[in-house]
Amino acid sequence: MDDITNTLNQVIFTLYEQPFTVGGLIFTPILLFVGVVLTNWLVKKLVARLIANGANADIVHLVKRITYIIAIIIITITTLDILNVPITAFAFLSGAIAIGVGFGAQNIINNFISGWILMWERPIRIGDFLEVENARGRVESINTRSTRIRRIDGVHMLIPNSKLLENTVVNWTLIDTLTRTMVKVGVAYGSPATKVKELINQAVTDQDDILKDPAPVVLFEDFGDNALVFETYFWINATVDRDLRVIRSNVRFAIDELFAEHGIVIAFPQRDIHVDGQLQLVSNSDSKQHKETL
Repeated sequence: MDDITNTLNQVIFTLYEQPFTVGGLIFTPILLFVGVVLTNWLVKKLVARLIANGANADIVHLVKRITYIIAIIIITITTLDILNVPITAFAFLSGAIAIGVGFGAQNIINNFISGWILMWERPIRIGDFLEVENARGRVESINTRSTRIRRIDGVHMLIPNSKLLENTVVNWTLIDTLTRTMVKVGVAYGSPATKVKELINQAVTDQDDILKDPAPVVLFEDFGDNALVFETYFWINATVDRDLRVIRSNVRFAIDELFAEHGIVIAFPQRDIHVDGQLQLVSNSDSKQHKETL
């Protein structure tokens, strides 16, 4: 036993007056392997418990990040202790690295801090539907440097975290999924305006996805150049842009059918031309006969 102890305590080399023993070099990779395995096992247990309790995806993501960081700190300190390396030995080196990183990686640090702010304050959560710089999509993950969004066309977009905090971001689902939208239609002049309003209101209220409270509103918006313009506003629970487009399409289908049943004509562009002087019309037969005469 003493021989084993003496062998493990045998110094192999010295670096900056710090001896490294056989035991330290043997146990260090073992400790790292065991630490990684235990950390992954602990994270899986925590995630399973949180999901079973109905925790949000962003809370689960935040807990995973914090657990990994704590585990890395504990494993690093334990490894240095086994190697008999004092933490103060890295004070000067860490200070120099911090200064270099501060000057050379300002954007990375900015995005890193912004990522933690997003995960902690939760102005944007995993699963939210965002509108950023004319791009719309659902948040899939909030990472250390950037946030991954899947746009409505299926393309993945990576947005730096700092941009989400510094610029204007429209979050459709931050508080709830209530969204107001509208459909506009024009009918021919001479159409009964009151009947048109009733038919539009019927087309909207017949849709199961449209909320009854707040109630839909039909407005006689304007006397247009070619039509009597009506607009209807209604509320739905929409989580993506596709929901709005589908509902508006269904309302337009219903309006078209009801107008056709009741003889209401949907207006189309018309132009009245006024000509000063006289016009002479020549038929094709007259033109042919004129050519033969010539």
